[in-house]
Amino acid sequence: MDINIYDLKPAVYIVGAGPGDPELLTIKAQKLLVCADVIVFADSLVPQQILELCRKDAEIIPTANKTLEEILSVMIERVRSHKSVVRLHSGDPSLYSAIHEQMHLLAEAQIPFEVIPGISAFQAAAAKLKVELTVPGVVQSIILTRISGNTEVPATEELATLAAHQASLCLYLSARHVKDAQAKLLEHYPENTPVAICFRLGWPDEKIWIVPLNQMAACTNKEKLVRTTLYVVSPALLPSTTRSRLYHPEHSHLFRQSHH
Repeated sequence: MDINIYDLKPAVYIVGAGPGDPELLTIKAQKLLVCADVIVFADSLVPQQILELCRKDAEIIPTANKTLEEILSVMIERVRSHKSVVRLHSGDPSLYSAIHEQMHLLAEAQIPFEVIPGISAFQAAAAKLKVELTVPGVVQSIILTRISGNTEVPATEELATLAAHQASLCLYLSARHVKDAQAKLLEHYPENTPVAICFRLGWPDEKIWIVPLNQMAACTNKEKLVRTTLYVVSPALLPSTTRSRLYHPEHSHLFRQSHH
């Protein structure tokens, strides 16, 4: 994507800013930030350093105190004034970012938009923990979910139902309901299953605790965590000698003969 200031068309660019570390932006996101006329961003969730990439004359609009309707009317008005707008979301726009409503209303208003993916917290967590969340013979699925709180979760996606799979389970937006979450997880996961409690991933004050599942709520409450917390519940966090068969010396494939 070769962008310069002169050929960025009037549109809304919904950009994933990643979990906190400004260097985890995609190159495409960075180019858009460098060129856009207007930046609309969630000021409590997106680091200020990211805004240092923007043009000095760009209009910067924080949204922490705005409703979705107010944000949309600003974006629509700017695009109709022939301006390019970056709508900067934390993490990846495809997860828990309320872009479904925004895209629907932008389309209704006949405002062109594009979506640029970002790194999600679960990916940043795995990188920091130096684990792969899919380990052959141990776990091969990742579930990204949240517990039912202010936003209802469909009955078919109740946490206890998902826990039955014993997959690598990444729990977003659930710190306020952690006691309930722990009880539901314990119905299916062994109580010593490791849980990584990840607070403000990618930010300077990032903290990660690894505790057994039966201490998940106690640790959360002790550290007074209520937001910007991701839980990774997974057998992949256990010290394991499991190796991928692909690179195992006993495994023959096209480019490597077995050594026995």
